[in-house]
Amino acid sequence: MSQRYRITRAFQENGNSAKTISLEECKQLFSSKADFSYTTVFTVNGATSMSIEGDFFMWSYDENTKIPFRHYEGDIYVSGTNKVVIPLVIEIASELGADVQEE
Repeated sequence: MSQRYRITRAFQENGNSAKTISLEECKQLFSSKADFSYTTVFTVNGATSMSIEGDFFMWSYDENTKIPFRHYEGDIYVSGTNKVVIPLVIEIASELGADVQEE
């Protein structure tokens, strides 16, 4: 099973912010970052192809690598299999006033 990270406010006790991260918040945050794009379908290509519908913010790490950050039910999920993503996950969580949970 692969490792993933969850960016969430579920553990926050601060009454000043929402417990969930809205899609609009995500769109605003990720649109300010030059290396992200938004899509509603994520396609995985390999021996077979598979498309997943949802709200994805695709991070272009290099010319050949795109890593999806998925907004789902008020949280953001990202695979932790590529360790270069960890500092970015921490940065995004901080900007959203959220925590990072390793799953």
